[in-house]
Amino acid sequence: MTYEQAPAPPRSTLVITAHAGDFVWRAGGAIALAASRGERVTIACLTYGERGESAKAWREGKSLEEIKGIRRDEAERAAATLGAEVRFLDAGDYPLLATPELTDQLVGIYREIQPDIVLTHPLTDPYNGDHPAAARMALDARVLAQAIGYPAPGDVLGAPPVFFFEPHQPEMCDFTPEVLLDITEVFETKRRAMECLSAQQHLWDYYTDLAKRRGVQLKRNAGPNLGLPHTTCSEAYMRPYPQVTEELA
Repeated sequence: MTYEQAPAPPRSTLVITAHAGDFVWRAGGAIALAASRGERVTIACLTYGERGESAKAWREGKSLEEIKGIRRDEAERAAATLGAEVRFLDAGDYPLLATPELTDQLVGIYREIQPDIVLTHPLTDPYNGDHPAAARMALDARVLAQAIGYPAPGDVLGAPPVFFFEPHQPEMCDFTPEVLLDITEVFETKRRAMECLSAQQHLWDYYTDLAKRRGVQLKRNAGPNLGLPHTTCSEAYMRPYPQVTEELA
């Protein structure tokens, strides 16, 4: 008698961001690529960005709860456009503060999802303290989720590689573009997701231009004979931990 081996579960990506729009600007291409391959992508938004990144709504006289609703709707539509699931932890921004309860929530998400890779902010940002706070919590929860004695449900986590996505002002955030991801085939999807975020319309063209600039750098570093088109678009990432490999490439 022969037994068929159960198919392996699809790869999983976990994106941990401070505010509701961060995942779109900084990692929308990576999310859309993973989703296009049939992989599971889960976005954990620690806050809605209701206080620090919703100036237009405040000027229009909206209430706090109305602004949260606006940002939630925008982020849900953007995530759906990219092919991802989004969860909101509603931890409150400006400032975003680490708490045992919030850490415990993130540990639970890690153990539930068992991500193959993790995307989050870099650990330095002099312009927005919520971003490094989210990164610190993402890294801390990852380590705690690996500890068999940590009191949280689910299987103990392995050691999924972490990638820091590019901050708004990389030269001020100790960010070095160590990994350039070709997002050309999904850039129009990322652009549509960006256009879901009307609260931050001023960033649509900024991140479109950035994708093109990083695309030029990708071509420059990809070797002379790949024939990449002049329309190549890219996202930049940085690794806080060493890459583990059996072959240098």
